[in-house]
Amino acid sequence: MLFENILTERKDGILTITINRPKQLNALNAATIAELSHAFKAGEAHAEVRAIIVTGAGDKAFVAGADIKEFAAFSVEEGSKLSSDGQHTLFDLVEKLHTPVIAAVNGFALGGGLELAMASHIRVVAEQAKMGLPEVSLGVIPGYGGTQRLARLVGKGKAFEMIMTAGMISAADAYHWGLANHITTAGELMGMAQKTASKIIKNSPTAISSAIRAVNAGYEEGVNGYEKEIEEFGICFGTADFKEGTTAFMEKRKPEFTGN
Repeated sequence: MLFENILTERKDGILTITINRPKQLNALNAATIAELSHAFKAGEAHAEVRAIIVTGAGDKAFVAGADIKEFAAFSVEEGSKLSSDGQHTLFDLVEKLHTPVIAAVNGFALGGGLELAMASHIRVVAEQAKMGLPEVSLGVIPGYGGTQRLARLVGKGKAFEMIMTAGMISAADAYHWGLANHITTAGELMGMAQKTASKIIKNSPTAISSAIRAVNAGYEEGVNGYEKEIEEFGICFGTADFKEGTTAFMEKRKPEFTGN
């Protein structure tokens, strides 16, 4: 598939997806969401991809929100469909990918941009980045999972404050509140993201997939996360990666995981 709004690069087991609309501050329109969905699915399906990094083009924005002009005249029904389609097409997809996703937040991450970063499994943030959910200043609320994921990451009270004030927080505050895993300089951002990805891909892809499912289960309504952990723990014992990992440990050598 030829992309108009994103760039992709695969190297050393890492797929890097760059949202490439710098003149629009990488705002998410319907076409970009569709392209991102396709790229993430393709990365998941590619046997050589062990980790995915998503970032924004330029030095100003990761994603500075959604493309407002696309939905400014929407009805109630159209608004509900916009939220539902977006969540299922991209944001829930990213959160539930078996391949770990690292968001390299290089600038403004607002609205849908912060929601995309929060759907990712790990967030590496440049020190000049600003993050927030400003939707109430437009008379609407976050619609791509922001009200749920923000509260899980920073707590209910801080989530209410960020959403209700429509304000932005600094990278330092994001780190303090658990919204960012790492802070680095703009010049070292991609290096830090790649370093994190490189640490991940040394480990068992099957075990990492199980860990993602187990952690996510703890936030799913009606699902017992502890029971899911037991299930996934048992599944690991039937994998080639488990046999390789334990054998390599006993033989005092580095394991060579195949993801099987």
